[in-house]
Amino acid sequence: MPEQKVLLAGTDKHDLTKLAEYQAIGGYGKGLERARAMTSEELIDELQRATLRGRGGAGFPMGRKASLIDRKSSKPKYLVVNADESEPGAFKDRQVMAEVPHRLIEGCLIAAHAIESTSVFIYIRGEYLTEYEILQGAVDEARAAGLFGGVEITVHRGAGAYICGEETALLESLEGKRGQPRPRPPFPPIQGLYYAPTQINNVCTIATVPTILTIGAEEFAKTGVPSSPGTAIFSISGNVVRPGNYELPLGTPMRELIYEHAGGIANGRELKAVIPGGSSVPALTPDQIDVPLDYDSLGAIGTFFGAASLIVVDDRCCMVQLALRSTKFYAHESCGKCTPCRVGTRWMVQILESIENGTATRADLDLLDSVGDNILGKVLCALGEFAVYPVASYLHKWRDEFVAHVEQGGCPFHGSSSLEGILAPSDQHAHAEVLV
Repeated sequence: MPEQKVLLAGTDKHDLTKLAEYQAIGGYGKGLERARAMTSEELIDELQRATLRGRGGAGFPMGRKASLIDRKSSKPKYLVVNADESEPGAFKDRQVMAEVPHRLIEGCLIAAHAIESTSVFIYIRGEYLTEYEILQGAVDEARAAGLFGGVEITVHRGAGAYICGEETALLESLEGKRGQPRPRPPFPPIQGLYYAPTQINNVCTIATVPTILTIGAEEFAKTGVPSSPGTAIFSISGNVVRPGNYELPLGTPMRELIYEHAGGIANGRELKAVIPGGSSVPALTPDQIDVPLDYDSLGAIGTFFGAASLIVVDDRCCMVQLALRSTKFYAHESCGKCTPCRVGTRWMVQILESIENGTATRADLDLLDSVGDNILGKVLCALGEFAVYPVASYLHKWRDEFVAHVEQGGCPFHGSSSLEGILAPSDQHAHAEVLV
């Protein structure tokens, strides 16, 4: 099936970074006008009927989240857009901000009206300098054209911390504090930014809103599957012929995305694993890819939709090396606030290093499982769990490879793994210290 562009509609024929070009295809038109003619209650009801689920990973319905905002509070209401796209394998938000910034801005104006907010903050990943400049230019252009209607939009650059993708750590960072998660409850709709009612949504979620208001909730819900209407931009990377972003209806088969849109496994290799939602979710084996790409279908087979970002792994990859590289990333990015994550991720790194270098025993495989069990459900935010989910899936589904490391006293790939010699963040830091 061809791509079905909603978020990226019009980008093939227009430069939608320019206000005039976006308005030429209906931008800031019917959808925004219709939204502003509605009361807050009517607009939230329309969003709830669309059943737009959050595209950031959790899949929580956007309209329902808006309904939780305490609009009777005497405090200001804030809308925060999470553009801190730091999940390895994810780059969909980046394309939206680079190619259709005005669609995101229009979505912000509509969503702000729904929760009676006049202050919008877009928290963008610090490394996205080009996207920041494009988005800031679009904000300035729309403001100068008088389109904001009393709403102010601020684009705030992060400083390069994965943890700030977690919504409460993002709020802490936005307030000028160290990016660390807050205990919950209270939840952001009651006590969020500056301890006022706050709605937080992903870039793709907010950028979908103008389409819902333009075509109506019922028409929008005809695309995708009943439990997950609409389209999603799927990032696919790794060992495929045509890596990139593909906008497809929710429910599109994973096999179709990999073998038709992305061209299949590169260089005639065999598929070994697919990590379907960015590096933090359980991996799937080749016999599990005949699954629809939606929240519930992926959940039913023990993984997550996550950031809609597939990482495809071919048969050259050592799964122990993949586990080690993944865990080093999460250990490096742990904020250190809670003990299970701070200590547990480092224990996982040490065990995986011993497995890879051949000094581990079979008991260490059980120990790795045990450490993971002592992290899951015992952490302040999901970062520690993100370290465990993929590694646990590698250990259980490719256990023979872990056992081979133990029995052979080292990696059975003997240097031929596609990950051989690739440094993880903590390795790079150590290497830099040696050079200094």
